[in-house]
Amino acid sequence: MKNPARTTCAIALLAAFSVPAAAQEGYPSKPVRLVVASSPGGGTDTTARIISPGVSELLGKQIIIENKPGGAARIGSDYVARSAPDGYTLLISASTLIIAPSVYKDLTFDPLKDFAPITQVVVVPQLLVSHPALPAKNVKELIALAKSQPGKLEYASSAVGSNPQMAMVLFLNLTGTNIVHVPYKSGNAGLTDVIAGYVPITMANMLVGMPHVRAGRLRAFGVTTAKRAVGAPDVPTIAEAGVPGYDSAQWFGVLAPARTPREIVTRLHRDMTRVIQDKQIQKRFLADGGEAAWSKTPEAFGVFMRAETAKWAEVVERAGIQKQ
Repeated sequence: MKNPARTTCAIALLAAFSVPAAAQEGYPSKPVRLVVASSPGGGTDTTARIISPGVSELLGKQIIIENKPGGAARIGSDYVARSAPDGYTLLISASTLIIAPSVYKDLTFDPLKDFAPITQVVVVPQLLVSHPALPAKNVKELIALAKSQPGKLEYASSAVGSNPQMAMVLFLNLTGTNIVHVPYKSGNAGLTDVIAGYVPITMANMLVGMPHVRAGRLRAFGVTTAKRAVGAPDVPTIAEAGVPGYDSAQWFGVLAPARTPREIVTRLHRDMTRVIQDKQIQKRFLADGGEAAWSKTPEAFGVFMRAETAKWAEVVERAGIQKQ
């Protein structure tokens, strides 16, 4: 005779395993939220809006972009890290994500443990720019101006630990200059103040900065990557403009909460990389200076993230930046 307690237990266990499997098979059965951990109008937000229509079409469900700015992208990142690992809440993040462990003591998530990497999306050089009124026309003149006024010039960035701020820290380290950091709640807010002339200098990603350079609202001194940007071939690299060895780039990628089922991660990787490889999407990125960069596999993106984490930890250590 069957034991009723054992039978009930067996049915409960079967149900517990069958529900996730069924959810995976029917994925997605509702809209997917793509969390942007920064304000509307910034590079991360722009990247999300470029790829979301195509991904929505392939998934057969709408991608809803949800901005959760604040804390140098920590608020939105923590929100996704704590979300259910079911594929319905994703994070699109800038490389600021992997810099955070080096600059914050109270970080509530681990970028390498609390997320399941899906794919890189685009690599965007930063632009060292200023308000046109600044009396420096190129990198060498900017360095000379900063050295003649140590601690008097200021630069804007989207908070301590952001990729733009780290790009500037690297510049200051290599040039021996002292330019004061003015942190903002978002890169877009800082850029707005540079355009208005309240703060003279910033590092802006090309997706957002190049339109203002072309319109004459900003002066571009150089791009941060080792090679000139395809989308701005006339702008020299910072290295060739007077700072040998300078090389920094901002990248954007999509992640899910850790423990998201492998089948869902694979589906998202497949559909997202198809969109990123589309020629029209690549042209859209290039128009603003970015270069599409998809990961061969989710695991490859994870390896890349670990290497980037180590690289920027070394930059922070050399700069003597204390954790906040």
